[in-house]
Order: sequence, then structure tokens, then C-alpha cells
Amino acid sequence: MASEQNLEIKATEKKIVKGYFETTGFDRWNRIYSDTDDVNKVQRNIRIGHQKTVDEVLSWIKESGELENVSFCDAGCGVGSLSLPLAAMGAGSLSASDISEAMAQEADRRAREEGLDMDRLKFSAGDLESLAGSFHTVCCLDVFIHYPQAAAEEMVRHLCSLTEQRLIVSFAPYTPLLALLKGIGQLFPGPSKTTRAYTLKEDGIVKAAEACGFKLVRRSLNQAPFYFSRLIEFRRN
Repeated sequence: MASEQNLEIKATEKKIVKGYFETTGFDRWNRIYSDTDDVNKVQRNIRIGHQKTVDEVLSWIKESGELENVSFCDAGCGVGSLSLPLAAMGAGSLSASDISEAMAQEADRRAREEGLDMDRLKFSAGDLESLAGSFHTVCCLDVFIHYPQAAAEEMVRHLCSLTEQRLIVSFAPYTPLLALLKGIGQLFPGPSKTTRAYTLKEDGIVKAAEACGFKLVRRSLNQAPFYFSRLIEFRRN
């Protein structure tokens, strides 16, 4: 009975998240992840923080030398904040998806507008659970905010099953301070206010990856006012 209730709750939350990012959320986050001035102070700081995370991931990938002739998966790609610059850098192939069809379509539009090679870059709509395939590198940035701890750990295991060598994830880390800020509504971009925002315990995320044969090779914390994101790179043992 408890298991059935958990599945029902999970399905309901997924429906809410999808609906949000197809409507109000799409407008809000499309503006945040662009260069428009039509954002408030909180949204601007989230933009700055997220860009720090994206820039660090691009730096890690460039430093590794594993780019050309390498297959990438951008799980939860949004409007292409990571996918587009990664493709521009020369990624061998890139499969990007988002639960929101509106987001995926906008990412595709931006890619074509930038003149990127669409033979090596594909956008599609779909949730993380339905992702399939095998990729050298899987990235999932700032998506786990929509997953409670147990579901996030389950998703890490799923992403590991798709990853040949390198998994890079980011999430809002649980700390007493962030829990307090979240509780008083100062952590995330105001009430979307139809979706829940979860902070996660890093130990659980790491153990989930380790159970799948991956090891933590580096980590960092990127932050700006109203934005906190733990970034971790795992490698297959």
C-alpha cells in the first residue's frame, strides 16, 4: 500500500512539474536563462549562479580532453544552457531532453539560430525516468530540485546505468541554513509556486553512485544570492 501511494505521489508531482514548465514556468525560466533585462533581482542572481555551474562543467569537460568523438546526454536540458555551448565546443554527439516540450523546442530553436550542427545535436521531450541509451558522459544539472531524497537517489542509479565513463550532477545541498532559507521562502525564485523544491543530502547521492560502480572524483559548490548548487563529477571505476 505504501509503495502504491509513493508511486501515486510521484506521478502527481511529475504531472505538476510538467504542467508548470509548459506554462508559467516556461516563461519564467526562459527569461532567467537568457540575456533579457526583464527579470527581477532574485531571478538575475539565479541566472548568475546557474551560469557558474554551467561554466564549471564546461571547464571540467574541456580540461579532460574528452569532447570530440564523445557522446553526451544532457538530462533535463531546459532551454539548452549546457547543450548549446557544449555543442559549440565540438562535442561528438549530444542527446538532450527535458520534461517540458516547450523547453526542448526552445532549446532546438536557439541551437538552429546559433547555426549549430543539428546532425550532432538532438532535442526531445521526456522525463528522466524514460531516458534510455548509452553515453560516454551524462550531465544532469539543477534538475534534482524536483526530486525528494529517495527519488533523487533512484534517479542517480538510473543515470549511472546510461553512463559509460562520466556522470556529472548538480543539486541543492541540504544544510540546516538552506533548510531554514527554504522554509522562509528565500532560497528559490519565489513561489512558482506550484512545484516543490527539494534540498538533498550529498551522502545519499554519493552512495547511490558508488553502489553502481562510480567514484567521486571532484566536487564544488557554486552559489549566488538565492542559488546554491553542489556540483559533483563521478567516474566509473
